[in-house]
Amino acid sequence: MQPGLSPGSPGDPRPPTPETDYPESLTSYPEEDYSPVGSFGEPGPTSPLTTPPGWSCHVSQDKQMLYTNHFTQEQWVRLEDPHGKPYFYNPEDSSVRWELPQVPIPAPRSIHKSSQDGDTPAQASPPEEKTKTLDKAGVLHRTKTADKGKRLRKKHWSASWTVLEGGVLTFFKDSKTSAAGGLRQPSKFSTPEYTVELRGATLSWAPKDKSSRKNVLELRSRDGSEYLIQHDSEAIISTWHKAIAQGIQELSAELPPEEESESSRVDFGSSERLGSWQEKEEDARPNAAAPALGPVGLESDLSKVRHKLRKFLQRRPTLQSLREKGYIKDQVFGCALAALCERERSRVPRFVQQCIRAVEARGLDIDGLYRISGNLATIQKLRYKVDHDERLDLDDGRWEDVHVITGALKLFFRELPEPLFPFSHFRQFIAAIKLQDQARRSRCVRDLVRSLPAPNHDTLRMLFQHLCRVIEHGEQNRMSVQSVAIVFGPTLLRPEVEETSMPMTMVFQNQVVELILQQCADIFPPQ
Repeated sequence: MQPGLSPGSPGDPRPPTPETDYPESLTSYPEEDYSPVGSFGEPGPTSPLTTPPGWSCHVSQDKQMLYTNHFTQEQWVRLEDPHGKPYFYNPEDSSVRWELPQVPIPAPRSIHKSSQDGDTPAQASPPEEKTKTLDKAGVLHRTKTADKGKRLRKKHWSASWTVLEGGVLTFFKDSKTSAAGGLRQPSKFSTPEYTVELRGATLSWAPKDKSSRKNVLELRSRDGSEYLIQHDSEAIISTWHKAIAQGIQELSAELPPEEESESSRVDFGSSERLGSWQEKEEDARPNAAAPALGPVGLESDLSKVRHKLRKFLQRRPTLQSLREKGYIKDQVFGCALAALCERERSRVPRFVQQCIRAVEARGLDIDGLYRISGNLATIQKLRYKVDHDERLDLDDGRWEDVHVITGALKLFFRELPEPLFPFSHFRQFIAAIKLQDQARRSRCVRDLVRSLPAPNHDTLRMLFQHLCRVIEHGEQNRMSVQSVAIVFGPTLLRPEVEETSMPMTMVFQNQVVELILQQCADIFPPQ
């Protein structure tokens, strides 16, 4: 280790990555992920040529030096990179380290005791500096999803050189590939983009609704910020999960009861975000006992949050009450025909009646009626008006173009969840129109129309009687029976699942509509 990069230097920049932990170029790294454990500890047994405490070394059958941990029984193989620098490889998870993991040695209790009692606080700080180590470093994909409890709208994934050191996870703007010089000279690193204090944080595997990527970790800090961390390699992200979780566990054990209670509240949501769940009586008690530490205390807090959330949801107004007060308006376009008629207490949807009256009032002799398309933007404005305002006035100047009204009426029928001729009757109508006997064909179609549900039958009656009046002015509007059938056939009659012979099916659809138009007086007799 060079003197200029020693951990005790007062001007030590972040991240403290010593030059001796890295080779001359990035291409000589065994992996993209590094765990230089012990780089910032005491000189001790850092050389791979000597066996560190807690490890035993022997030569395997493959003539490789194999190191075995006395406590965990994990084994590491000593290898060398193309530059002759030794490193260690774990066959179980394919991880790579420049040095063997240090065997944990409990700190003397006398130091912690003296620090807590306040007898010699100045003597307790040097050991903490000596045990400060670079736990892990590597390139990860990361994004920030929440900033101090405020949810961010967009996720911006980017590769970042990430350093876990001293209980702090730091994301640098420079990825590893753009920071090659910074590895040998840490002062060249840019300022950290995000710094996450692991004390009081929580770590878990992110669910699929948080990210569609694989191998994603979700890290939540005490201040309510949330981060997603990802790597394509499952082995590498697992080692990161283990390292971060271990750091959180070690730091959480040092939290006093008050701070741990506060951190757990941040994880579950503040009172500002989730409502006034914290009882005022509890806030008013100055000598309230702190919640118990450990899993039991956390489970108790979770139960309280669930209880408060359940009470909050039960106090929510019903959908029916919101409709009655006018806060929620049911849409007209895309609504089932039977439900719409029932809601409006009418046999035919109100919008269909308004459109037919408006078209006939403007004049049935307009050229290309129902064939010429209206302005699509204006049609969408009319649709929005129908869905959000019950007081629709088609005499408004905005809807002066009759083709906008006819286009909106066709759009209404197209967007019905089930067409005017229901799916259950589709094959029967197609089979009836294929009959060779004309009298029998007409009789079957008439019987099928009369068997339709009441809302479908009554709407069909009004629509086809209107279309017959349009056809009567065919010399002026140039709309014949065949023209009207071509326009409305695929709209009113369609299969639930598209068939392979769609062109032939479309011919039969048009023929059904054409037959009903021709025999409208017989199928829909005057009431």
